[in-house]
Amino acid sequence: MSTPALDDVGLGTSQDSTPNTVDGLALARLYGEPLFNVPKDLYIPPDALEVFLEAFEGPLDLLLYLIRKQNFNILDIPMAELTRQYLAYVEEIRSRNLELAAEYLLMAAMLIEIKSRMLLPVIPKDGETEAEDPRAELARRLIEYEQIKLAAQELDRVPVLGRDFWTPHAHHDPSTVVQYPDVNADELKEAWQAILRRASLVKAHTISREELSVREHMTIILRRLQTQKFVEFFDMFETAKGVAVVVVHFIAMLELTREGLVKVTQAEPYAPIYVRLGYEATGAQGGTEPAVPFHADGAEAI
Repeated sequence: MSTPALDDVGLGTSQDSTPNTVDGLALARLYGEPLFNVPKDLYIPPDALEVFLEAFEGPLDLLLYLIRKQNFNILDIPMAELTRQYLAYVEEIRSRNLELAAEYLLMAAMLIEIKSRMLLPVIPKDGETEAEDPRAELARRLIEYEQIKLAAQELDRVPVLGRDFWTPHAHHDPSTVVQYPDVNADELKEAWQAILRRASLVKAHTISREELSVREHMTIILRRLQTQKFVEFFDMFETAKGVAVVVVHFIAMLELTREGLVKVTQAEPYAPIYVRLGYEATGAQGGTEPAVPFHADGAEAI
C-alpha cells in the first residue's frame, strides 16, 4: 500500500511563519538580528523620546478645541468643566516642556479667576441694569481667534509657489535658426485669388466734372448755321454726347435767340421746327432775309 505524497496532505504548501513570530516576540531588530532583551549598557538620552505637542498653536486654540469637541455654547461656557479639562492638559505638558507650558499657565490662571468671579455675587456698575458676564471677554477673544483661524485655513488652501507648484524653466537658444514652412504654387495661387475677391468687394465710382461752356456752344451753333440756312431743330443736337452736352447746347440756343442772332421758326402748327440765323446776322453780310422752307409766308419766329 503506497503512502500519500507530502503535497497531498498539505505539507508541501505550508509557509514558514518563523519571521513573523520572531518579530512579534522581539523588541527590535539590530543589524537585521532580532533583539529580545534590552541591553544593560544601553544609554537613552533624556530628549530621545521627547513628545512634541504641536497639535495646538496656543492656549486659545486648546480652549477652542475643548469647546467644539463637547459642543459647548461659546457664549455660555461651563467654566468648571472647561477649567478641569484645561488644567489636566496643562499638567500633562508641564512635565515635558516648561517653556511651552508658561503661556498655558497664564491662561489657566485666567480661567480660575473667571470661575472664581462667577461664584461671587456681581454688583452692577453705576448706570447699568445688568452686571457684565465675567466670561464675555474670553468669549470675544475665542470668537476672534476662530475667525482668524478659519481665514488662515482658507489662505493655506491657495496654491503656493514651491509648495504646490513650481515655475517651469525651459532652455531657449536664441541662435537657433527658425525653420519656416515652404509655400507651394497652389497655396500662392489661392492666396492671390483671395486678395482679388476682397479687392472686388471694394469699388470706388469716381465722378468727374466735365467743363462745358455755353459760349463755346453758341459759337458752334453760329458756325453751323452759316453753312446751312435752315437746320431742323432735332438735327441741332448730338444726343450721343450725353444729357449734359444737350442741355448746355439748348441753353446756348436760347441765349442766341434772346440776343436775336438765331431764329426758331415753324411753317404751320405741328410742322417741323427749324433753326436759322437771325436778321441781324444775315444783314451784317449784306444779304436779305432768307425764306422759311415749306410755306415761308406763314412762318412764325420764336
